[in-house]
Amino acid sequence: MPGITYKRSGVDIDLAGEFLEAAKASINKTFRPGVLTGIGHFGAFFQPDFTGYKEPVLVSSTDGVGTKIKVAQMAGIHNTIGQDLVNHCVNDIMCTGAQPLYFLDYYAMGKMDKAVSLAVIEGLCQAAAENDTALIGGETAEMPGIYQPGDYDLAGTIVGVVEKSRIIDGKNINPGDVMIGLPSTGLHTNGYSLARKICFEVKGFTVDTKVEGLENTIGGELLKIHRSYRKPLNALEGKVEIKGISHITGGGIEGNTRRILPEHRRMQIDWQAWRRPQFFKLLQEWGKVPEEDMRKTFNLGIGIIVIVESGCADLASTTLEQIGEKPVMMGEIV
Repeated sequence: MPGITYKRSGVDIDLAGEFLEAAKASINKTFRPGVLTGIGHFGAFFQPDFTGYKEPVLVSSTDGVGTKIKVAQMAGIHNTIGQDLVNHCVNDIMCTGAQPLYFLDYYAMGKMDKAVSLAVIEGLCQAAAENDTALIGGETAEMPGIYQPGDYDLAGTIVGVVEKSRIIDGKNINPGDVMIGLPSTGLHTNGYSLARKICFEVKGFTVDTKVEGLENTIGGELLKIHRSYRKPLNALEGKVEIKGISHITGGGIEGNTRRILPEHRRMQIDWQAWRRPQFFKLLQEWGKVPEEDMRKTFNLGIGIIVIVESGCADLASTTLEQIGEKPVMMGEIV
């Protein structure tokens, strides 16, 4: 019997090296001024340019994409999940007023599939480039026994910068301020455990099932990319005073917006102010999901909420419409 090697135990270091080499071209395209080294060192070097800042504050966030990965694996589509992750993280730090600087990923699997891994990384790189964010490092780990062959997980950390005096933290939100919602592109990256149970267990659908009333297959609906709100949020910068921003992820509209409200403030939401996308309606119908659970679990068609003074609401709405957004006046603070 031949001796047991690391490769025979399930970890192929040579394949990992080939994957990294093949991914370098895409990764290098995300680099921006400040990146001092390429991929491969024990640490990633980034020299920020704080010209124009008086008191720069670094803002960081770590997140994953949840069980949406299972849908990507079922559909054999792996180049969107990285876009979901980067865009999600960008949105999170932009809720504080920060601009993204760089991103690091953690990508773990049972056994490496080079084609799948390259598709995942290409998705990360595409979104990083679109958000002017450098993908400067990360970790790729084969973990047989923890993940089954074909399984993988993806998480990331983003770092951005904001001027201290321009931090958006919600502390100045007052009664009468208006909530402006921006549409989501679908479920984004939350509620997938419930959505998968409804679609694949209760209804017995496959990712290729086509349902009347939906433009896409079930897989296509579930894999719609979690959009970045960097462009519309930057369009508002300098035009209106933004008092608070909430990214509608796990916990829904109320749960996430409540996080930024001062004590003794609450939301008065007009739930009829926007048309709930058809897929959310169908999920509720198919699963007989109580309305309270729908509101806690899903974004229901609103991906981010910006809070401004009532006197600025029209200007904010017009500014957003000029760049192709469809803002929703969805309530006020009381």
